[in-house]
Amino acid sequence: MKTSDEALAQAASDGDSEAFSLLVRRHYDRLFRLSWRLTGHRADAEDLTHDILAALPAKLRAFRADSKFTTWLYRVTLNAATDRARKSQRRRRAREGWGQDYTRRAAEAAEGAEAQDWLANAMRALPPELRETVVLTLGEELTQAQAAEVMGLSEGTIAWRMSEVKRHLREMAKEGAR
Repeated sequence: MKTSDEALAQAASDGDSEAFSLLVRRHYDRLFRLSWRLTGHRADAEDLTHDILAALPAKLRAFRADSKFTTWLYRVTLNAATDRARKSQRRRRAREGWGQDYTRRAAEAAEGAEAQDWLANAMRALPPELRETVVLTLGEELTQAQAAEVMGLSEGTIAWRMSEVKRHLREMAKEGAR
């Protein structure tokens, strides 16, 4: 019989390295895939995934099994991606200054537009909370109820965010057609 993720998480939090190893094997691909979708770059996704895995033994002590392990892991990943983006942005601003940072980001966006398809560019243009919602509901194929649980929001808020995503995409498509 297959041991549940929740039972493995409890055992891993108690120091069982085999349970931790099994959890990592079960969820590494999911964790990496979500990290890649949140960061948009393979190297950043690899770094984020490894950072999360390095911190996971300590974080498992806070897992209470109030929700599914995967829901908890999605939340940990979203928080880590948000923290990483904030740190990166602070470092960039300090290093380059506000004006240079804006110029560099504009240049990177132009390069990305040439290298990526329209949908990938549209995803990057969405506000982070909308992008996270799309990644969970469409990319990870969670229901709106599951995404709401992961993000700590109501299902209605997730539905509203998805309608906002559609509005943003329509506006971007109109602008691109001009």
